[in-house]
Amino acid sequence: MKKIGSTGVTRRGILGAFAATVVIAAPTYSNAAGFLRGGGDVRRIQMFSGRTGERLDTIYWIEGEYIGEAIREVNTFMRDWRTGQVIDIDTRTIDIIAATHNLMDANEPYMMLSGYRSPQTNTMLRSRSRNVAKNSLHVLGQAADLRLNGRSTDQMSRAAKSVRAGGVGRYRGSNFVHMDCGPIRSWNG
Repeated sequence: MKKIGSTGVTRRGILGAFAATVVIAAPTYSNAAGFLRGGGDVRRIQMFSGRTGERLDTIYWIEGEYIGEAIREVNTFMRDWRTGQVIDIDTRTIDIIAATHNLMDANEPYMMLSGYRSPQTNTMLRSRSRNVAKNSLHVLGQAADLRLNGRSTDQMSRAAKSVRAGGVGRYRGSNFVHMDCGPIRSWNG
């Protein structure tokens, strides 16, 4: 499988350099994402895509700062795999995904079913399913559909809702949970 990102020597070096500061300084954060329940002082995202065979395992946020290289890796990983189009994924969505993973104390990566969707892809999917929204937040890079083999959709959706930071849709029949950074709401698909 192709690896998009990793917590290799460079990130470990960064993490080591900041570890003492994170513990001692207890920084305050000027943005709301810093207060995200379950987010943590060091944020890591772990996913794989069955569609592309790619894996992502990266630390993307340390001591109140996003790591540009890691965010670019996330953007590439969450691209529309049908068209290859890459856009900037809203970092609030990345934070929600990571915080939910932390709250579940999961060791396995998410399986990403859908991240960014181009307007063309969304229109095509909408013609095949009534569960695809016309104005989907996927088109804005603000949503992801995720599965975690070691957790049920009920467990995932409860953890995502407890983050209190966006929309959460549970799709039991398809075994995935939708997470987005839109208004706080929830639904069962």
